[in-house]
Amino acid sequence: MTEQATRSLRSRLASGDQVIALRTSLQMESYELVSALGKGDYDLIYIDTQHVPYTDHQLWEFCSAAEKLGYPVEVRIPHTRQAHLVGRFCDFGPASILVPETVREEDVQEALDYFYYPPMGRRSFGGGTRYGMGRHKFNTRSYADWWNDTGVLGLQLESVDAIINARLLAKSGVHYVSFGPNDLQLSLDAHPHFPLRSVEACMQHVAQQLQGTGIPLGIAVGLTPAERQKYVDIGLTVFQEFPKP
Repeated sequence: MTEQATRSLRSRLASGDQVIALRTSLQMESYELVSALGKGDYDLIYIDTQHVPYTDHQLWEFCSAAEKLGYPVEVRIPHTRQAHLVGRFCDFGPASILVPETVREEDVQEALDYFYYPPMGRRSFGGGTRYGMGRHKFNTRSYADWWNDTGVLGLQLESVDAIINARLLAKSGVHYVSFGPNDLQLSLDAHPHFPLRSVEACMQHVAQQLQGTGIPLGIAVGLTPAERQKYVDIGLTVFQEFPKP
């Protein structure tokens, strides 16, 4: 965490640094979180609200506790069609948002609109539980500018259509693109004539599409260092890891 203390998560992504998220849950107690963070070199904490029950209060409490420990939180929102609620999720304290099952350009644009404050977007201003509010003194304009320079927005590609259209989906203002290998494999199974027949081949195809954009690639499943090496070889730099025993 010493390097992250002086370099923002966004700058590390843009530089192509390998970024590792601790993949945990909102049910983890504070002492358990401290213990898990102490067993690895993590850059952020990842929380999934797509496939698990949660409350807004739980999300706020967790993000607040993590920030006090010096770690930003990424939240995967419940559904791509809730991209218009990205600003609301941000108000609960995460530093990063991951939009799952991204397929349509209009959903990406909606996420961008509500992730950024004006003039870059149209996110409404308010909420004392937002990331960074407790560590800095801001007025309206200074916080909006700080967030627009600091927050991280990611997209998750999990279907054949998303793989085909990756370059169109990776719009300016998106900071990284992640793969959901399980849903992507199901999509490949449902499209037996699609020429790319493996998740890894799809990743390589997207890497070629995004070459020169500066947008890094990641994978949204927990992997050990040994398991993620084959994805490092493809060019992925953003990974998740389950808590170590």
